[in-house]
Amino acid sequence: MGTTSVQQMADRVAQLLEQRLRLRGKDLATKLRRGRRLLPRRIRREGEILVRAALQAQVPRLSMQIDHDRVARAYHQCISYLGPLGQGARVRGYLLDAAAGVGLALVVTTALVLGILVWRGYL
Repeated sequence: MGTTSVQQMADRVAQLLEQRLRLRGKDLATKLRRGRRLLPRRIRREGEILVRAALQAQVPRLSMQIDHDRVARAYHQCISYLGPLGQGARVRGYLLDAAAGVGLALVVTTALVLGILVWRGYL
């Protein structure tokens, strides 16, 4: 695994972040920073490993210190998470989150109104 393949891995993950999550930026580090809320911590950590490896690969002396097995595992983790992520699943997730928030707000509001009515003696 050479310098170009590590950089190609980082570029591929950056491309998937842009396609799947609509994250803009010039490199993988910028896209990971912008997608902080959209990505699970595990995937962000794996992406940071790819960023560090891509930076190390640019310096010949540091490129010998890259743990290629770890970089390959990080790449496969990122690809397996970002690969099947589709627009429909994201929209469905957003709608379910919004519905859960509205439902919780209704339950809390109803409990408060009933509590006030009991306290004031109307019930």
